[in-house]
Amino acid sequence: MTVTYKLENQRWMLTEETQQVMQALSAKGQDVRFVGGCVRDAMLGREIKDIDIATPDHPKTVIKLLEAAKIKAIPTGLDHGTITAVCNHQAFEITTLRVDVETDGRHATVAYTDNWEEDASRRDLTMNALSCRLDGTVFDPFGGIEDLKESRVRFVGEAETRIEEDALRLLRFFRFQAWYGTDVFDEEGVTAATSKKHMLKNLSAERIHSEIMRLLSAPNPMPVINVMLENQIFSPFLPEILSGGCLARFIPLEGRRDPLVRLVALLEGGEAKDKVTIPDRLRFSTAEKQHFLSLIKPEYEIDSGTDEMLFKEALYRIGAGLVSDLLRLQVARDGDDFKNKNIQYRAKIVEEWRPVFFPLHGRDLIQAGVEPGPKMGRLLKATEDWWIEQSFQPDQDQCLAYALKV
Repeated sequence: MTVTYKLENQRWMLTEETQQVMQALSAKGQDVRFVGGCVRDAMLGREIKDIDIATPDHPKTVIKLLEAAKIKAIPTGLDHGTITAVCNHQAFEITTLRVDVETDGRHATVAYTDNWEEDASRRDLTMNALSCRLDGTVFDPFGGIEDLKESRVRFVGEAETRIEEDALRLLRFFRFQAWYGTDVFDEEGVTAATSKKHMLKNLSAERIHSEIMRLLSAPNPMPVINVMLENQIFSPFLPEILSGGCLARFIPLEGRRDPLVRLVALLEGGEAKDKVTIPDRLRFSTAEKQHFLSLIKPEYEIDSGTDEMLFKEALYRIGAGLVSDLLRLQVARDGDDFKNKNIQYRAKIVEEWRPVFFPLHGRDLIQAGVEPGPKMGRLLKATEDWWIEQSFQPDQDQCLAYALKV
């Protein structure tokens, strides 16, 4: 039975763009509502990132209504009833109410409906089944509001059924637990996830990658990571993850929250030869792959005993951010902490480091009479090495004099 709740006026609901889109969609008296994350996070007083809207109208009707109000309509997911409205450069995702006709664990064949409870019943979690009218009336068909209050992450209906419809919900269950739950888990959800984990093998790498990165972005994902390890949830797609110990030690040390660095910490103990294949297996972007490989196969071995000059050379060549991550990862691996004087000293060097730039260029050597070619390249490299050894102090004239002397 659906219960209602009154949500106080929200700034994002009162903006000109939101008002225009909602008025356009309800021009003929339709019951149009906000759904998903914006309702859930508004109930918790959290920042709203995206505004999703649901309507009983067919997608083609949605497009006509938006165009009649001079709002741009983009058919971004027409096969699944989704239209993106763009009003004053702000995007709104609008989806027609749906029911699942057939599912295979990865994709669903849907049919449109005008029944709000039917649409809510196909959603994954109770907190995601909430909907809200423009006047602030929240509709809660499955106890999502109470679950939010209790920080309880629970599937809509039978957990196994929800996962069988779409295996990604298994990972979403854990991700939402990390962001909205506590260290107390819904037993039915964990049991269902454990029994259906084999379905994760059929998910696309991109979907798994997205969920894992979002899970690892949570303030403290360790309670969730530990339960996933206990139930071998990682084994179908990242069998290299064997323990959460290094990650648990790393999180209190980290300078900033980076899910990719956290993943490296979580992989500690696995075979190095297997780790290098992860970026391709999980479809990392080029930038993510380069960052990941620079962490698991670093150009410089950074730890509390790294020679100070070599440490500063690393700061110059690969940057303070990467050096800091490598130092903190090594501290976590060693089970040490930042009370160690050597670690404190190197951490201070990182903190006080400011980028420096080698003052000599090829054009400077050409002007001094050096002919372009491999020899000039070797000369520049030798001079740069000397400049680093001199603690980056020599200026351009001194570097040029050294190069010509060499």
